[in-house]
Amino acid sequence: MRVSLDGWLDAFMSKRRTLKTVTIGVGAVVLALSAAIWIAGVVLTHPARAVIGAPPADFPARDVSIESASGALLHGWFAPGSGKGAVLLLHGVRANRLSMLDRARFLHDAGYSVMLVDFQASGESSGSGITFGYLESRDAAAALAELKRLAPGERVGIVGTSMGGAAILLADPPLDANAIVLEQVYPTLSQALDDRLELHAGVVGRWLAPLLAVTVKPRLGVTMEQMRPIDRISQIRVPKLLIVGDADQHTRLAESMAMYQAAAEPKALWVVRGAAHVDLCKYGGMEYRTRLLAFLDHWLRPSS
Repeated sequence: MRVSLDGWLDAFMSKRRTLKTVTIGVGAVVLALSAAIWIAGVVLTHPARAVIGAPPADFPARDVSIESASGALLHGWFAPGSGKGAVLLLHGVRANRLSMLDRARFLHDAGYSVMLVDFQASGESSGSGITFGYLESRDAAAALAELKRLAPGERVGIVGTSMGGAAILLADPPLDANAIVLEQVYPTLSQALDDRLELHAGVVGRWLAPLLAVTVKPRLGVTMEQMRPIDRISQIRVPKLLIVGDADQHTRLAESMAMYQAAAEPKALWVVRGAAHVDLCKYGGMEYRTRLLAFLDHWLRPSS
């Protein structure tokens, strides 16, 4: 009986040690996942500051400072045109106004007044963190109002790439523009997170995406349901040109086509063959310039 009891105790203690080891292992995995999610959130939302300096010598612009309802003081450039119309240029995530400079140059050469700004938490603008279009939509509204003040009476277009396009669509109330160009805009933030995490982390990324989505509300102060540009594009009656790349893995072609299908008329679509999530102005070259100018010339001329 004694031997039997000792054997039972040994088995019990062995199982207890095994259970403790498994519990510690699971706890370590949970802690590691939590740390990975936290780090991913920090990386994605951390401000993308940069020293921009004065406008380049070949772009006759002046500095502008704009107070935004996002709480940020925005910095940018404005170059007056010849009265043909005015265009606001809005950059993508973790970029700044310099990424829109090539567009600014050829639009200004074509006679347009041009404004390009740094979103909050980007470039030289203040701000505590990137919000993927949420607070940036308020920056877009503030910049548009300032452009209209500096170019009174001119019809206005907006060109937004990636997050810049999302900021246009998420603005509430809708932005009062005469034409909009949307480049590579994600349909929902949930899909954007899925695509990017899967692209950079594979299967692990697919596991992390739903967990990272849970942190959006406490980190950004906005729900995932509020971050759905695809729901807004059907409500905006302004003429729209959607430009997308068929090799884009950050906003996949099927997602871009869903955006186009959801968009209200009038609308147009250009699928850039072979383009990934890149600067479409540089990638598309002269064809990009020709198509963009044709769209803006049509909708911003006084008789439109």
